[in-house]
Amino acid sequence: MKKILVFLAVCLMAIPAMANQKVGGVDLSGTMILEGENLILNGAGIRKRAFMNLYVGALYVKEKSSNATTLINADAPMAIRLHITSGMITRERMLDAINEGFDAATGGNITPIKPQIDTLNGFFNDEIKDGDLIELAYTPASGVIMSKNGETRGSIEGLDFKKALFAIWLGDKPADNRLKRDMLN
Repeated sequence: MKKILVFLAVCLMAIPAMANQKVGGVDLSGTMILEGENLILNGAGIRKRAFMNLYVGALYVKEKSSNATTLINADAPMAIRLHITSGMITRERMLDAINEGFDAATGGNITPIKPQIDTLNGFFNDEIKDGDLIELAYTPASGVIMSKNGETRGSIEGLDFKKALFAIWLGDKPADNRLKRDMLN
């Protein structure tokens, strides 16, 4: 009986790492499946600008890590989910932010991945509104897969593109330092 209780206690201690979380009023799943791969929530936080909450960003990975460089460079399944929480986020503002992010992530040298950036920009072909979910997922087999509200918009091959994309949130010049910290928590 004691062995069973010890086993149950150990199992219950593992649950918080995979438990759902609530961040900025958004319920986040502790896990997700990406092309048959189980991913776990690495961390999540709120993207703010001028004291306004814009979206909740959540990072899902195969194995938790607080090392941004390792995650950016990893040729492994992972995803960033952006839960839009403000009407201030529009298609144009999102595209501006992403393009500024690529510029910061590449030190201004976007030329090698410009075709991929243009393809991603084309996936944002309709308005973004409060309550939308944008997912930027990566697998070595498919590349970056962009979806909005569960509808796949397309995929973009290339590890270098994935590195630059994930560096928008996890790189040396992230979109939001607090969000980066929380995603790596």
